[in-house]
Amino acid sequence: MYATIWRILPGPRWLKALEALVLAAAVVYALFTWGFPWAAETFDLLDTTVGE
Repeated sequence: MYATIWRILPGPRWLKALEALVLAAAVVYALFTWGFPWAAETFDLLDTTVGE
């Protein structure tokens, strides 16, 4: 998967590395903004029943 992404990105090696870092940062941002809050609401990950 990573080799395919590397081949698809345009430019020389240094530009590919920069583009890969920007893409990774965008994925992390999207997960923290929308993915993890959705999962916390949907699956009640913070609601514990042990010890009650």
